[in-house]
Amino acid sequence: MVVLRREIGDVLRDARQRQGRTLREVSSAARVSLGYLSEVERGQKEASSELLASICEALDVPMSLVLREVSDRIAVAEGLAIPDTIPADFVAGLLARGGEARPWSGRGATTEDPELQPVG
Repeated sequence: MVVLRREIGDVLRDARQRQGRTLREVSSAARVSLGYLSEVERGQKEASSELLASICEALDVPMSLVLREVSDRIAVAEGLAIPDTIPADFVAGLLARGGEARPWSGRGATTEDPELQPVG
């Protein structure tokens, strides 16, 4: 059985480790105790939406990307195919304008392309 808090913790830990940051650094930036952040990462504590937002901000990772990764992992565990939600014609247009097709780096979500700016 998939446990949501474990999947969220795994994604948060992966993001932190990809950045080469320690629990202490992220817990300080997120204003949460080191022990509690550790429990969230290990799936032992359920993060509130406010805490999750604070951790995501400390990691400079949009919460939508964290939740998307969690959703994709759960879909795989459930045996569902994960469709590519980026239309091929959009990618082709981006490449034609000199953009790069690259996976999300895990650091920030800004881009110079106005079509890819956050909504709102």
